[in-house]
Amino acid sequence: IFVPFWLRLNPDEFFSWYTKNQASLVDYYTLLEVSSLLLTLLSLIVLQIQKSSGGLWMGISFLFSLFVILTFFIFFKDANAQLNAGPIAKEVFIDTIQRWGNWQWIRVGLGSVSFIAALVFLQKEH
Repeated sequence: IFVPFWLRLNPDEFFSWYTKNQASLVDYYTLLEVSSLLLTLLSLIVLQIQKSSGGLWMGISFLFSLFVILTFFIFFKDANAQLNAGPIAKEVFIDTIQRWGNWQWIRVGLGSVSFIAALVFLQKEH
């Protein structure tokens, strides 16, 4: 959603938009990703305490939620810092935004695997 919009903007327009909205983006993704990780971890702990089966699927869900978080440290931390630094050359801007979009799809895929594993757990256990 963001990448096509961002690519329609010239770099100066993008940086103006990004400066105004960066904190909201960080808040949104942090809440979404950390809550997913904590909920799957809590579920896994409860399963272990209750000595319930299904820990494999919830463990897979937890791992893929963790992988989502790791994408921040692998790519997004530096990319966001580059975007926070301000205007860059148009070619660098386009490349950075396209890579940001590719990594975002990786993150969506990892999150989807986590969600599907949790659904498999629910289907098998109930």
